[in-house]
Amino acid sequence: MTAGSTLLVAAFAAIVGVLIARDFGRTDETDGFFAAYGVFFVIVLAAQAIRIAVLPTLARSRHERRLAGEIAGFALAIAVVAVPLLVVAELATDSIAGVLTGGESDVAQATAVDVLRWMVPAAVAHLFAGIAASGLAALDDYATAAVGYALASAAGLALMVLRIDADGIVAVGWGMMLNGSISLLVPLAGLAWKARTTQMPRGAVRPTGPPLRSRLGVFATAASLPIALQLLYVICLPFAGRLGSGSVTSFGYAYLAAASLVSVTAVSLGLVTSVPLARSGLSPDLAGRHVVSSSWIAYGFIGAAVGVFALAGADVVEAFLGGAYGGDVGEEVGRLVVVLAPWMAISVGVNVAFPLAFVVERLRALPLIALAALVVHVLAAWVGVELAGLDGLALALAVSTSVVLVALLTELGALAGATRGLAVAAAVVACLSLLGFLPPALVLGSTAAALVGLGVYAVLVAVLRPRGLRASWAYLRALR
Repeated sequence: MTAGSTLLVAAFAAIVGVLIARDFGRTDETDGFFAAYGVFFVIVLAAQAIRIAVLPTLARSRHERRLAGEIAGFALAIAVVAVPLLVVAELATDSIAGVLTGGESDVAQATAVDVLRWMVPAAVAHLFAGIAASGLAALDDYATAAVGYALASAAGLALMVLRIDADGIVAVGWGMMLNGSISLLVPLAGLAWKARTTQMPRGAVRPTGPPLRSRLGVFATAASLPIALQLLYVICLPFAGRLGSGSVTSFGYAYLAAASLVSVTAVSLGLVTSVPLARSGLSPDLAGRHVVSSSWIAYGFIGAAVGVFALAGADVVEAFLGGAYGGDVGEEVGRLVVVLAPWMAISVGVNVAFPLAFVVERLRALPLIALAALVVHVLAAWVGVELAGLDGLALALAVSTSVVLVALLTELGALAGATRGLAVAAAVVACLSLLGFLPPALVLGSTAAALVGLGVYAVLVAVLRPRGLRASWAYLRALR
């Protein structure tokens, strides 16, 4: 259900991308939008991280019959962070937009200013929505939040469609604000309903448990690494902006496509497995097995997508984004998705391993890991863009994210086993992709080869059924 909801949200986001591409093309205006979107994505990623971080605590508090107080305590801590964030975003919007767009275009900067004023409050709503969704997860309710996120995306998209022609790209910011509001209201309603049906006393909602400083420390620790991971992308934007008009947009679309694949598979698995693992306990061997098993499932879908983009990326991009993304531009975006394949594979491991740090309560190193990744990435991005342009930025993301994966696996005591298992899984999926997509590519046109290759790839996976994939599926079913 969580993966299905995430897929639906990603699909709506893709439709928004199509609307922007078809209505505004590939211009300084779209560069400004994607620069601002990087900030939104950072905050939403922090919301997702906090949602994961509090799951083990809320699961234990439910067992101790103090869940409402824990939720209230975490919500208060979020408010302490959210209010200053909103104030800074409003007062320093121009300066933030100038930094994000590289100061090369007044149009890009003005667009970023317009949409940031809606994107930041929308992202803050997602911070609170994450806490509410985690409270429901502690009660073994994943459906309410999943439905809420799906409904929110549909409503936000509807508003964008209705207003984008009349009001321009700022209508996308309005839709994102509506999305965040509904994403928050639905799980809140779910919590209120459960409180009423269980006749929970009103006094139970008072904040209890650790002091505010401790909760803020948990948030800072939890959000440091995911924010750093998203900042890796944000750091790429000024480098891409100096490559010419439209470069940020091309890189943004490729990154969103790749990130959606990771989110639908790995992030969903990380969310729904935290609670059962918190209840059962986690050893280093089990941590390694969990990372590898979850990654196998994600790699299967990624292998198929990368194969399609490798053969027909230009056609796919032009079909969805319109004529402004045809020809060389479509080929560039499609190629970037393929070049981002190593980053996707590494990010899957990171997104599966990250929640385990909270299950085993190994958190102190997370800010240091985040700092190390940022330092490495600044150098890697500079070298990458000088040597290979946008392709170099995509490879730089893989280099810096690999630092995070190695560090997380080391903290879990699962580096050797998990690294070996991930390498085997990636190699097997890569071989299956080559066997499925290469023969059609030699005899058919791009689109036909991609469709035939996708079919052959699916048959190979179903018939050969790699041992690692079978073991992974059995493990995840048993975990449930």
